[in-house]
Amino acid sequence: MSIRHGLLALLERGQMYGYQLRAAFEESTGSTWPLNIGQVYTTLSRLERDGLVRSLPESEAGQRPYEITDAGRADLALWFATPISRNDRPRDELAIKLALALTTPGVDVRSVVQTQRSATMRALQELTRLKYASDRPEDLPWRLVLDAMVFQAEAEVRWLDHCETSLVRYRPAEPGRVPPTPAEAVDRADEEARR
Repeated sequence: MSIRHGLLALLERGQMYGYQLRAAFEESTGSTWPLNIGQVYTTLSRLERDGLVRSLPESEAGQRPYEITDAGRADLALWFATPISRNDRPRDELAIKLALALTTPGVDVRSVVQTQRSATMRALQELTRLKYASDRPEDLPWRLVLDAMVFQAEAEVRWLDHCETSLVRYRPAEPGRVPPTPAEAVDRADEEARR
């Protein structure tokens, strides 16, 4: 989720100043994505520069509220209407780590997989505990975020199982030998499956 669109969505509820936005963001995501106040104000400055929000006069307490503009509402509506592409998501650091572990001399790849599996299982248990800690209707946004995190952790465990199975059959390339392209590897796997 982009902080930019998160703040726009919160401002659609009404005028807020930075600390209110930070608290509302964390409440909406069940504190699963904590923001520091610097991120909030930096993002608000960019949103104001881009004409998506406007700052209002400071209150007597010295707090400057912000409100969403029509351009901000249009940008937010477009964001809600546009699916998130796999290409829009950050790189998968775990996949990169395992790929590099396979090609780095002296790295025990099975140990890397087991260490990650243990950490992911602990995280999954904690997420599941949090998920069932409350069932109040107003907690639904938080529970949906937790559900997504649970599903992602479950998928990661399944993928790590797949990696471990693949490691059993893995034969490192001989030095100087060019590895097959992904298309060649798929063709070879299809051929082996038909046997």
